[in-house]
Amino acid sequence: MKTYDWIVVGAGITGAALAYELVKKSCKVLLLEQYATPHNATRYSYGGLAFWSGTTPLTRQLCDEGIARHRILSEELDADTEFRELDLLLTISVDTDPASAVESYTRFVIPPKLLSVKEACELEPLLNQEAIAGALTIKHGHIHPEKTAQAYINAFLRAGGEMEITQVVQILQRAVTTVQETYYGANTVVCAGGLSRQLLQLSGISTSLYFTHAEMIETPPVDVHLRTLVMPANLKRFQLEADSAKNDELWNQSGLELVPPILDAGAVQFRDGSFRLGQVSRAITDPHANIDSKQSEAELRASIGKILPKLNDLPGTWHHCVVSFSSDALPLIGVVPERESLHVFSGFSNPLVIVPPLAQRFVNWLFGMEDEIITKLSPVRFQNFL
Repeated sequence: MKTYDWIVVGAGITGAALAYELVKKSCKVLLLEQYATPHNATRYSYGGLAFWSGTTPLTRQLCDEGIARHRILSEELDADTEFRELDLLLTISVDTDPASAVESYTRFVIPPKLLSVKEACELEPLLNQEAIAGALTIKHGHIHPEKTAQAYINAFLRAGGEMEITQVVQILQRAVTTVQETYYGANTVVCAGGLSRQLLQLSGISTSLYFTHAEMIETPPVDVHLRTLVMPANLKRFQLEADSAKNDELWNQSGLELVPPILDAGAVQFRDGSFRLGQVSRAITDPHANIDSKQSEAELRASIGKILPKLNDLPGTWHHCVVSFSSDALPLIGVVPERESLHVFSGFSNPLVIVPPLAQRFVNWLFGMEDEIITKLSPVRFQNFL
């Protein structure tokens, strides 16, 4: 019977980075992933690295460490993560006072700069000048999220880690049961993103992790060229997360839509010319809820078409995934109370910039290095994590 030091559940960016950092410490690590072709939030992410967006000493430090890691990650992992810096444009709707948009960003460590409509359209010629009252701009990091996760996985495998494609059905004391067999390990860590809550519940563990349904359109490579990453200045997703997490008990009732859905119209183009256009977010308590893809796609195209008309009719495929978050917008990292061999590394609603440094910090903490940040992110900060 094979046993492992660590079993990592989930091979999105969080699980892949953590498995890599564990194997670097000479741990015997098994990485479990449900799908050979990912269908997770990493796969459908914009790939943005908001290193400028820290608002507290903790998040500012993690953003600084994160962008420093991303700048050297391709070399370390011996694979191109497609890291770059590009201009982020945060569009201000015509019914919004630009001054109020500026004010809402003053809490960030590097506040974006206000552009007039003319200046915004000079920076991004695809913008519809009739649809905006201006825009905010700032330099923004960007990677190819799927390629970055795969780079971590490949480096993990080269270092001696093992990976299995199989569905986890239950987490036991020092073991993980899948549809195929049971794997034994001294420790298990759940990195299953938006599925983490359900997976832990199936194992009899209540948790202060939640999830949204995120919907977007992916195009093949096209000839249209977008110079910037475009998103709305008034992002509604984070308010939707905060509102939907107010009553934890409702999350135990499958299929409830806790708050109305929102649409944050945005677009990014990758190096190969493909686009990701999004996104609709819904707070439905069933991670496998059926979404009306035709209606969602129509709403997405109509909203994006107002801001970026030339993108409205691009050929593309609608996709859907679940995105994890916590009620205080910070991830849950650490030992599950009263389950000394079970850990969690999830709840990253905006993860890409801070996952690499937190994976390093968490593993160093596991090996005895004191870390105030990891302590602050422990699951014990929530009373209902039982």
